[in-house]
Amino acid sequence: MKIDNSIAAIVTGAASGLGEATARALAAKGAKVAIFDMNAERGEEVAQELGGAFCHADVTDEASVDAAFAKARETHGQERILVNCAGIAPVGKIVKRDRETGALSHLPLGKFAGAININLVGTFLCCAKSAEGMMALDPLDEHGERGCIVNTASVAAEDGQIGQIAYAASKAGVKGMTLPMARDLMGEGIRVNAILPGIFGTPMLAGLPEKAQAALAEAVPFPKRLGDPAEYASLVCFIAETGYFNGECVRLDGAIRMPPK
Repeated sequence: MKIDNSIAAIVTGAASGLGEATARALAAKGAKVAIFDMNAERGEEVAQELGGAFCHADVTDEASVDAAFAKARETHGQERILVNCAGIAPVGKIVKRDRETGALSHLPLGKFAGAININLVGTFLCCAKSAEGMMALDPLDEHGERGCIVNTASVAAEDGQIGQIAYAASKAGVKGMTLPMARDLMGEGIRVNAILPGIFGTPMLAGLPEKAQAALAEAVPFPKRLGDPAEYASLVCFIAETGYFNGECVRLDGAIRMPPK
């Protein structure tokens, strides 16, 4: 797929971090980009800078997602590219012991379910809505390509750390549904892939002390630094532009393998 001004794209979680970098990279190639996010103020700013459209979207609410897709398509037409970056990273052990009292408490169900609903169910919902729209498009080439979906999993899907049970489970689900989703859509010319980012310099990490960020960077085999969101965005563009790239889950992590903690 050639990314140019004939291509409409939707990026969820695009008001910051990996999603914002991806929206900027796609727009730089000429794509008409719709910003899906809960943060209306920042989302509007990014959309205006890119000449795109902001669409308020709660990926856990089907009516909200439907309204966002309707607005994006009314503005730019049916999308050919969907990139799912919306997500949260809650922390908590399945059961923990209070160091002072010895009292036991398990991870609240709501906290676990929240990660599953946003990271996994929200990704599935956006994929289903987008694929349904893509299937109505004419193919772009003689091979029948209609569109491309890129989901965001995490290295935690393969080596989740202590306290990452909810996050790791949700991202493992994203990884796990990539191949069957690609197979479901293979007859319709829609490719599906997932990226498993390692430790990236996103707003999620920006709140940590500099010493903690430096320690995380030092843990990366090579290069010894945090990932740049622009590198994630570059891989998204490569996947979209490479027609033989399908059904794949690829790590982007500087060769790190996460220790237990």
